[in-house]
Formats: sequence, structure tokens, C-alpha cells
Amino acid sequence: MTDRIARLLVESPVVEGHNDLPWALRLVDAHVSELDVVGPLPQFHTDLGRLAAGGVGAQWWSVYVPSTLPEDEALRTTIEQVHLVHRMVARHPDRLALALNADDVAKALADGRIASLIGAEGGHSIGGSLAGLWALHALGVRYLTLTHNDNTSWADSATDVRRAGGLTEFGRDVVRRMNELGVIVDLSHVSAETMAAALDTTSKPVMFSHSCARALVDHPRNVPDDILRRLATNGGLCMVAFVPQFVDEDYRTWDAGGSVGDKPVVTSRQVADHVEHVREVAGIDHVGIGGDFDGCPDLPQDLADVSTYPRLLAELADRGWSDQELMQLTGRNALRVLAESAG
Repeated sequence: MTDRIARLLVESPVVEGHNDLPWALRLVDAHVSELDVVGPLPQFHTDLGRLAAGGVGAQWWSVYVPSTLPEDEALRTTIEQVHLVHRMVARHPDRLALALNADDVAKALADGRIASLIGAEGGHSIGGSLAGLWALHALGVRYLTLTHNDNTSWADSATDVRRAGGLTEFGRDVVRRMNELGVIVDLSHVSAETMAAALDTTSKPVMFSHSCARALVDHPRNVPDDILRRLATNGGLCMVAFVPQFVDEDYRTWDAGGSVGDKPVVTSRQVADHVEHVREVAGIDHVGIGGDFDGCPDLPQDLADVSTYPRLLAELADRGWSDQELMQLTGRNALRVLAESAG
């Protein structure tokens, strides 16, 4: 890490949009009773030592549960995952601090701890009920991805068959209630129609917690330019993911074709291309980082775990990014959206 990048990360640590460690922990041990996350944990992309090495000051922990679960089971399992995050934070009070708002993040940073935010990945997690949404908010959830890989009864996913045509009226009610509570509308995983419908409905900034630019890689999980342009007026944020299928067109084609032949090499250079595209189309105020660590089996060659954010920043610095631009990318944009989305 260069002195310049180290200094920038002290002044503006990474506020990271999406990490699936809680579900990865659950898969290893359903009770997660003994597993310590200080590390080293080479079986995962994430541990507290590598988060510190990567300059991470705040992490949105995803409380993902499979979108194939029945709604009542999905709500119950999501609550279990929220409980897991609370227990993880409580086990490491010297390293982690639960954060519900931007002020909590600032206090955690001042105390030298990593602020732990909670995001629910998929509208199935509310159990088809506004009361379920209220309950998750009461337990600390501060963003909700409207779908995961499957449609909900009220919103279309990017990777399922069109059904609602975006959002149903109940789906719009969900978005409005999220605005009232202070739960950020996360549009990663949703169809382009759902993105547009949510932007038409919301009164507060949205976020894409882990997505890339569709103009560069034609993957349904990526964000079209017309939606990126709307972030400038909405005030929202696209947090660029490190998932190779989203980042590199050759990799996407190789993966979609059954992974036949040599696997294309993906590096931080392609990720930086997406970061620069979002900056160009949406504006520097609307770009962030959401790697999706512990949520995907493969990663760019030089971005293999959460210690590697400085490599992406160094690539962008070499391309002429100013200190101010890099600090907006690492955390200041994300903290603004969190503050503006408070209930």
C-alpha cells in the first residue's frame, strides 16, 4: 500500500456495501457458537484482521437467506441471521460496533472500531408483510434489496421471468414504508423495470449495494446507463461489485457457456473500468464499493479478499483520480446516502 493510499484510508475508510460472511458462517456452523472472526480464516474472504488491512471502516453485513424459502420461513431465517450479526458484534466489542445511522458510524470510526451495518438481501425476507419490514428495521436492518435471484409476489428480479412489470401496488407501498422507516431501497438484483418503478416511487436516495455497469458487461444484474443517470437526481449510489461475471464480458460469456476452456483472467483493472463508467454517467457523488465477498466463489485475481481494496484505489490513483474523488468513492458518498435516508 502506498503512503498516499494509506493516508486516504485513514481519512476516509472504506464503507463497504455488501459482504455475505454471515451466511458463509451459517453454512459452516448453523449455530455459529464457537467460530471467532478475528482470523486468520483462510476458508473465507473475510476476517477482522483482513478488514483492518483493507482499510474498511464500515461494513454492510448481508443477512441473506435463499429466495426459494417460503415467506414465513424466510422472515424467521432472516431474523436468525440478524441475530448472528448482533452476536458477532457482541463477541468482538473492541473491534466491531453495531451501527444504525451515520452518527453511529462516525462514533465507531472515532473509537477505532469497524461499524457494522445490516442489510437484508431480498424482499422475501419481510414475509410478504409491512409488519415484517417494521420488525427487521426494529432489529437494525437499514437496507432491503427488493428481490434476490427470484421474483417476490410484488417485485421482479433481474434473473427471473417478468411477472409484476416492475412493482405491484403493494411493492410501491413497501418502498414508501421503507422511506418512512429509514430503510434504504437497494436495487441490486432487481429488473430494470423494477429499478425504474422504485425510482419513480421513492422520496429518498436508493443504492445498488453490489452491481456493475451494463454498458460494459451485458449481465442482467448490472445497471443500465439510463438508470445510472437517474442517480444524479435521486441522490443515490451504485456500489461496484467485484463479481467476475459482472465485471468482464469474456468471463460472463465463458461462465454462461458452461465454463468450457481456459478461464478468462479478471483483475482490478476491469473493476476500475466499471467504477470509472459509473462516475462518468452518474457522477462522482454516486459511486461506491460493494465487493460481494463471501457471496461469490470466484473473484478478480488481485482482489481475492477484503484486504485488497487498496489495490483498486491504487489502480484508480494511477488513472489520475484526485484525493477528494477517492475519498468520495471509499466512504463519503455512502455515508451521505445513509444520512439522507434516515427515517
